[in-house]
Amino acid sequence: MFTKSQVLETIDMVEKEHFDIRTVTLGLSLLSCVRATAEETARAVYDRVTHAAARLVPTAEGLSRRYGIPIVNRRVSVTPVSLITAAFPEKSGLVADALDRAARELGIDFLGGYSALVHKGTADYEEKFLRTIPEALARTERLCASVNVGSTRSGINIDAVRLMGELIKETAERTAAQSGIGCCKLVAFCNAVEDNPFMAGAFHGVGEADTVVNVGVSGPGVVLHALKGAPEANLTQAAEIIKRTAFKITRAGQLVAKEAAEILGARFGIVDLSLAPTPARGDSVAHILEELGLESVGGHGTTAALAMLNDAVKKGGVMASSHVGGLSGAFIPVSEDIGMIEAAERGKIGIDKLEAMTCVCSVGLDMIAIPGDTPASTVSAMIADEAAIGMINGKTTAVRVIPVPGKGVGDSVEFGGLLGRAPILPVHEGDAGKFISRGGLIPAPIHSFKN
Repeated sequence: MFTKSQVLETIDMVEKEHFDIRTVTLGLSLLSCVRATAEETARAVYDRVTHAAARLVPTAEGLSRRYGIPIVNRRVSVTPVSLITAAFPEKSGLVADALDRAARELGIDFLGGYSALVHKGTADYEEKFLRTIPEALARTERLCASVNVGSTRSGINIDAVRLMGELIKETAERTAAQSGIGCCKLVAFCNAVEDNPFMAGAFHGVGEADTVVNVGVSGPGVVLHALKGAPEANLTQAAEIIKRTAFKITRAGQLVAKEAAEILGARFGIVDLSLAPTPARGDSVAHILEELGLESVGGHGTTAALAMLNDAVKKGGVMASSHVGGLSGAFIPVSEDIGMIEAAERGKIGIDKLEAMTCVCSVGLDMIAIPGDTPASTVSAMIADEAAIGMINGKTTAVRVIPVPGKGVGDSVEFGGLLGRAPILPVHEGDAGKFISRGGLIPAPIHSFKN
């Protein structure tokens, strides 16, 4: 239970420091929904989601009122759909429609799991499924897709990486009227985790319980406020401040997660304590790094400051809960972080520095707008680079880029809401097509052999 002082402290974090529970995500297994035909499977999927998640939105709203903590998103993640539609992959779009309709009717903000795990190879049914992604994302509103193309144990599936570049380009073109917004709902992973509550990468792992509640907390503003109160602190002291702040944030997230799981009759999974920024001023990871002493995020020292921030967040979180999981660290999505947006507009940060930063933070090249005429092979090469960082370092990395149709360097794009806005960043002009077209599998690193 919270003490009176803790309650007052939490209220202060909410009112003055942009603290919120970013998402309560209900993970659902769809394995029991497989039927003889695509039509029957789609109906079973719809029934499963509408029944199991019927109380998700009211539960989140009730907990938000009870504790005075905003719960921004109510989400569902499901078993990777490629597994559910393996017998009829060309008709996977029927399941996509069923999932989107269920999400819309229940008031669920996003539903993740239109996904495939092809890190070691791509079966025929999986390739057919992957080719349905652009159309599925173009004709749905709340559905999110992810593809795991590599892992530390298996290496990188370059054939899947090549295809992902093509699919991202096609998705952008199919949603050109909305500035390629379909790509905001599509992510390529290396070392994807099964308990991630954040979109677009959430899916329900096969090894999980039937229904699981995972919660993602968010507190860049809380961390920023704490650091502003100690402007003369050295970096050791700053790390301690961040760690104590992450402890408080995680504790509040665990309270909400456990109660939500109990009400919904689900297992409590994890609290993901990732610092997830928004376009709102005062809620920026970039501004935390600048508060530590950088003139601008993107300059020399940025990677070191981010490494310290990420580590301190994790240390504080694991002291507050035995169920910390997901991605847990600091996100650096360009369009969703006002500090990143402004640094990119000033020319202070580009894709190369963002790639370097992903070596030490959660995930990777995230919500980056690039020229609409960027070749598919260049997008694939960006995915390959990020996957290599994840594979070698044993961490999750990802790419969520938007080749904005009709836009070039010097333009900007507005997605709205939590997706924010982004200047179009330049990509390298060198052609990677020959490298990507070689295909095959980049072998796993030697340190992957640990049995």
